[in-house]
Amino acid sequence: MKSLWQRFREQRPWARLLELEALFLMLIGGLLGAGGKISLEQTNTLEFCTSCHEMRDNNFEEYRHTVHARNRTGVKATCSDCHVPHEFVDTMIRKLMAANDVFQHFAGRIDTQEKFEEHRLELAKRVWLRMRESDSRECRNCHDVKAMAPEMQGRTAQKQHQKLANGGKTCIDCHYGIAHKEPAGGLEPQDATATGQ
Repeated sequence: MKSLWQRFREQRPWARLLELEALFLMLIGGLLGAGGKISLEQTNTLEFCTSCHEMRDNNFEEYRHTVHARNRTGVKATCSDCHVPHEFVDTMIRKLMAANDVFQHFAGRIDTQEKFEEHRLELAKRVWLRMRESDSRECRNCHDVKAMAPEMQGRTAQKQHQKLANGGKTCIDCHYGIAHKEPAGGLEPQDATATGQ
């Protein structure tokens, strides 16, 4: 039985070239795949999300005092847990959309706290709309309405969570201020989506 090297040496030059090209393409594909996976993982870390001052000084500063960052159980939800889908295609789409935030920083639109506050409602409405359209998919990755113990909730919470179970509402309709300051103007997620804004 011939070794791979012997078989390779006995082939015609064009066949050798094709095998080398195929091997080279597989190597490049593997490197791109591994690099892409590492990049996705790195851009989902809290350190990456807070590496720009808009996120660190505005959103992160608000978040770090909430139940998603500090609670009696020690379970922590970071930026990507709430803002990045877990499915690959949806993750890639979300990453491309998030590139707009980087552009807005370099364009000088949200590069100071004052400018960020000016655009907070607009930014919040985008997040609310995305969460409503996905039925608060990222919330549901951790919170299972069907596993909740209604008897341990107040009457209003029981009633509202029943609407979730029946598909009448989604998490963001009631919990829109849970991790970040509510925008000025008194709008709620259902107001923003009802007006098409």
